[in-house]
Amino acid sequence: MKSTYNLRSIAAKVIAQVLDQGQSLSNVLPIYQRDISEKDRSLLQELCFGVLRALPQLEWCIQQLMAKPLTGKQRVLHYLLMIGIYQLLYTRIPPHAALAETVNGATALKRPQLKGLINGVLRQFQRQQEELLQRLENNDARYLHPKWLLNRIKTVYPADWKNIVEANNQHPPMWLRVNRLHHQRNEYLSLLQQNGIEASQSADYPDAIRLMVPCAVTNLPGFNQGWVTIQDASAQGCIHWLAPEDGESILDLCAAPGGKTTHILEAAPKSHVLAVDIDEQRLARVKENLQRLQLNAELKQGDGRTPAVWCGDRTFDRILLDAPCSATGVIRRHPDIKWLRRDSDIAELTILQQEILEAIWPRLKPGGTLVYATCSILPEENHMQISAFLGRHPDADLVDTGDHDHPGIQKLPSLEGGDGFFYAKLVKR
Repeated sequence: MKSTYNLRSIAAKVIAQVLDQGQSLSNVLPIYQRDISEKDRSLLQELCFGVLRALPQLEWCIQQLMAKPLTGKQRVLHYLLMIGIYQLLYTRIPPHAALAETVNGATALKRPQLKGLINGVLRQFQRQQEELLQRLENNDARYLHPKWLLNRIKTVYPADWKNIVEANNQHPPMWLRVNRLHHQRNEYLSLLQQNGIEASQSADYPDAIRLMVPCAVTNLPGFNQGWVTIQDASAQGCIHWLAPEDGESILDLCAAPGGKTTHILEAAPKSHVLAVDIDEQRLARVKENLQRLQLNAELKQGDGRTPAVWCGDRTFDRILLDAPCSATGVIRRHPDIKWLRRDSDIAELTILQQEILEAIWPRLKPGGTLVYATCSILPEENHMQISAFLGRHPDADLVDTGDHDHPGIQKLPSLEGGDGFFYAKLVKR
């Protein structure tokens, strides 16, 4: 039975909601995926992620092909054009099929009078493709990053910026975290091998496995039984530094969606974990993850700046603060970050991080450990933040993670490795 929807028009609507309304792709996409076939879900994901990954390149091409951009109520057709060009550049969809479906998208978007324009621009792109791509080589649009972010990365990492940008523009590797309550990592590697899934282990993190080719979770042995979790290797590093132990009282702050909460409980199943997040909807994801893995934690909705509201005068042996941040280390997983973030956000985020750190430090018991982590690669949120904190708190010692001149460990996104991440381990005297 032929589908009654046009997938390209749906993709254009998703992209419009991200770029024009500032909504997160991970919130918008699942809503539209509900009403389409399973086969089309992955194509819709590929088109939306792909367009947001390659946005400056697609924008530049359209500027060369059209005298005036489509604006106002026609703006969604601009995104339809991007989807058409993206298919021609990056997918194996036969060009005639990509063109036909994209042109028909104008009708589905109730703009049939613009079918001719869409068709004309896409055919013109086909004719000029090679010449356009050659000209693009001399333009910063080829790096697929907004100017402000590209400038920050170049300034902070003069030797590495091209590698970082290239890693950000790739499809991310798929990392697994083996649940040590069920299997040793080597045992699970053997199970994958038996199922014809090629994988390798991380040298840095004891539970981490990288799949050579990403696959559906339904193909992973024991996924529904909680044998394994999808989690980037660098994110797994948080528990390495936290080193939780049975019997301890542990706070996981800014806990959603729960990857680190569950990792704490796999490492220390007899610990008492309080998982707190400001977002009630995202806290529901923590609950789902706990249920799948058959683990228990206390969940509370709350703001990290006001701990008295959600934990009274309780104190903790260990605190993991995965602080709200620019997420500039996970762009390859969330390409919309490049277009949702603004340069001015960085200063606001550093103030928020500082406020949470100051509010939560008194909740750590003497001798206790606090791990401050972000998925950012920007120094203001990372080593500069911790340096300033250490200056204000003589009762805080930096342990195992860098030195006082350059506190913390900064991981950069890499093609074969984990995402960009920062960790600092602080112990209270």
